[in-house]
Amino acid sequence: MILIPEMKTWYGMISTLGTLGRFSKMPGTLGSMAACVVWIAFGGLPIWAIASVAVIGTIAADKYEKAVEREDPPEVVIDEVAGCWIACCGFEPTYAIVGLFLFRIIDITKPFPVREMERLPGGIGIMADDIAGGIMANLLLRAMTWLFFGGGMETILGLVGK
Repeated sequence: MILIPEMKTWYGMISTLGTLGRFSKMPGTLGSMAACVVWIAFGGLPIWAIASVAVIGTIAADKYEKAVEREDPPEVVIDEVAGCWIACCGFEPTYAIVGLFLFRIIDITKPFPVREMERLPGGIGIMADDIAGGIMANLLLRAMTWLFFGGGMETILGLVGK
C-alpha cells in the first residue's frame, strides 16, 4: 500500500479514516463495519456527534477530492461512517447490525433519491448520498420494528380482516 501525500493531511486522515479506506477492495463496507463497531462499543452516539462527523467529513472529503483530483475517491469512507450512524440513530446497539445491513444495501443499490444526491458537487455529493441512504435505512428499520415488534402486523391483519 502506497500512501499518497494527501492521505497524511488532516483532511486525508479524516476522509479515509486514518487510511482505513485503503485497506480493502470494498472500502465502503469496511468503513461501515468500523462505524458499526464504534456504535456498538459506545452504546450509540448522540446526534451532535453524528452531525459533527457529517459536517467535518463534508469539508475533509471536499478538500481530499480536490487534492487528489479524482471525483468521489473510493478510499474516502467518512461518508459511510455518517450514513451508518444515521441508519442506527435512535435505536439500541442491538439493532446496529441490521442498520448496517440495510444501509449497505441502499448504499450499493443507490435507489432514488440516493443516486441523485451523489451527483451533487464535491464533498457535499460524497456525503449527501450516504446521508440520504442512512435516513432511508433508518426509516426502513423503524417500519420493520413497528411491523414485527410494535403491533404493526396485528394492526394490518386487523384491517384486512374487517
